[in-house]
Amino acid sequence: MVVRVLMDFYGIGKLVKPSDLSLGPQSCKPSTQTANEAIFQIRLQECGNSVQMTADWVIYSTSLTYRPTSSIPIIRTNPAVVPIMCYYYRHANVSSKAIEPTWVPFSTTVSSEQKLSFSLRLMMEDWSGPRNSPIYQLGDILYIEASVDTRNHVGLIPYIDKCVATISPDPTSAPSYDIIANNGCLVDGLQDDSSSAFITPRIKPDKLQFTVDAFRFLEKDASLVRTI
Repeated sequence: MVVRVLMDFYGIGKLVKPSDLSLGPQSCKPSTQTANEAIFQIRLQECGNSVQMTADWVIYSTSLTYRPTSSIPIIRTNPAVVPIMCYYYRHANVSSKAIEPTWVPFSTTVSSEQKLSFSLRLMMEDWSGPRNSPIYQLGDILYIEASVDTRNHVGLIPYIDKCVATISPDPTSAPSYDIIANNGCLVDGLQDDSSSAFITPRIKPDKLQFTVDAFRFLEKDASLVRTI
């Protein structure tokens, strides 16, 4: 199991100390660290991880704990416990023949079982449904919802690894602006003139909602902005 933790743990520009992070009931410490992240690399049975089996899955469970410490009488971040679950699809062979390797990545198993339906939609201000118009004025707020249809499937929690705004459909074109980057950090919300933020707590585990202040590209006449 490899768990990577961004030092900007809350996405607010305040870095946490690796020594304040631990994994599992046995409080295992990070194996390695860089300027931007702490990395835990452990065996599935280590650090007090628990295991359970269902008809289709072997599930290893643990939790990432953040307990802020300080050399002064105040702290600027709250403690947190993040549950972590690793799902492994159960394959079996009851014949007397030699067992052929059947281990495949989870994504491959999902694609062979069914196709998951992901969506990214502009929503009404009250999140009651999709917004009818894609037109915004500067000063408006975009309400955006990412979701995955988990019907007939084990529950999934979607995260956005990267979201970039461009003028053309090509995400590598210029100009471009990173709204979400660094493995899921809402970097636009770190700007002084921005109120962009994730909506917490989630209304449902399979939905991720966030807001973005309307903007346009500097020195570009085109008023069309695409998010990919």
